[in-house]
Amino acid sequence: MCGIAGLIHRGKTSNIGGEMTSMLRALKHRGPDSTGYAIYGQPKDTEYVLRFKVAEQDDLKTGFAIHEQVKQRRATVDQRLKEMGAKLLSADEATEYAFRYRMAFDGDMRRLADFMEDIDGVEILSIGRGLELIKDLGDADVVSKQYGLGKFEGTHGIGHTRMATESAVDIRSAHPYWAYPYSDIAVVHNGQITNYWNKRRDLERRGHRFVSNCDSELLAVYTADNLEQGATLLDSLKQSVEEIDGVFTYIIATKDELGMAKDTMAAKPLVLFESDETVALASEEIAIRAVFPQEIDTFDPYEGEVRVWKA
Repeated sequence: MCGIAGLIHRGKTSNIGGEMTSMLRALKHRGPDSTGYAIYGQPKDTEYVLRFKVAEQDDLKTGFAIHEQVKQRRATVDQRLKEMGAKLLSADEATEYAFRYRMAFDGDMRRLADFMEDIDGVEILSIGRGLELIKDLGDADVVSKQYGLGKFEGTHGIGHTRMATESAVDIRSAHPYWAYPYSDIAVVHNGQITNYWNKRRDLERRGHRFVSNCDSELLAVYTADNLEQGATLLDSLKQSVEEIDGVFTYIIATKDELGMAKDTMAAKPLVLFESDETVALASEEIAIRAVFPQEIDTFDPYEGEVRVWKA
């Protein structure tokens, strides 16, 4: 079933971490297995934020050996960043297996990402100027507390509560998905893409790389490919309604925009609230009311509808 949510503020920052937690808490009943955030802080032109993990939660229960592997994997990441010419500005341990690095880097992002992803057991969650992607097992309150998201200041964010139906309950299968290796593009999705493998093979033939077998990741990479070829986010969303088969509603975020698209059958729900300052959207109105308890008007986008908002 799953739940998706998005929030964007126009021309200002807010406690986007706390607000997204409130929205995802309200959607817990749609997916209690894992919770994920893609939240956008204040970017700095000379810096990137790297989020990555070196193990899964359950791995650490298997004994001393995995704890030593975790240390070795992180040490290898540090060494490879140095070899690629990335200057590490800060290194924070979110958990024993998940890390937040702030770094200066002006080289080839694809080479950097590939170099790190080839380390056994390492998964990059995101690299971005503003984007920070956090996902883990548990509900919104558990993940928010674990990663210190309650006071995260930013302009916009998207989030997902997952009910595992076809793949494992682990971080790799959790949403959102980053558009590897493009900076600042992330997606959350509710639905099923029936031409996933055909579209994925098309993108792989053009040099794109996937880090999962989840159909939601396709939407992120597909969008990044369109933007790289000069399309606007709105263009890409319209194109996706024509080219992506299945039933889907998805929310896509870039460094300064938030967009949504529904397929032509509109089988997957989405409710929207828009004011002069803020736009909020979610699978259910209860998530929007968690942030805007006052009297507001909401509406459901039509079938095949796409929209884009700028921070």
